[in-house]
Amino acid sequence: MFAFLGPLAPLLRALVLTSSAILWTLCLARLVGLRAFSKATAFDFAATVATGSLVAQAGTRSDWPSYLQAMAAIGAVFLVQFLLATGRSRSAWFKQLVDNRPLLLMRNGEFRLSAMQSARVSKATLMEKIRSSGAKRLEDVHAIVLETTGDLSIMAGDGFDESLLSGVRGASHSE
Repeated sequence: MFAFLGPLAPLLRALVLTSSAILWTLCLARLVGLRAFSKATAFDFAATVATGSLVAQAGTRSDWPSYLQAMAAIGAVFLVQFLLATGRSRSAWFKQLVDNRPLLLMRNGEFRLSAMQSARVSKATLMEKIRSSGAKRLEDVHAIVLETTGDLSIMAGDGFDESLLSGVRGASHSE
């Protein structure tokens, strides 16, 4: 299709194929909704990374079957993401099956070593996050939670609301 351009053919092909893969991805994102590129769950993050990789692959394909395969794979990522999100919103059992729960790593200035060990998070990592949060003392840190996305939430300062720990593993006395 681009052969008449001679040595510029690969460049134009990459521009056209990458642009069309991005447009396809944006159309799918509009169909799936705002969650398409969220980081609400670990799968959402993985889907975003996979989509980027597949768009890059689509843009570098040298034959149509390989290009269409990459485009179909992008569609499959969005389909699985849509099905998982739908299942999560309709069934507590399904949500519990596919999602991790946040994990409490520190409470009232005290590290929870067993939780840190199970999550493979070091004290040095938590100290770095505490310093970057602006907390002045360990005692100022009410809680550190490892979120389902892998992010660390640091809750420090005045006016801590215990209800923020609702649904967090290790936050209730029964866990």
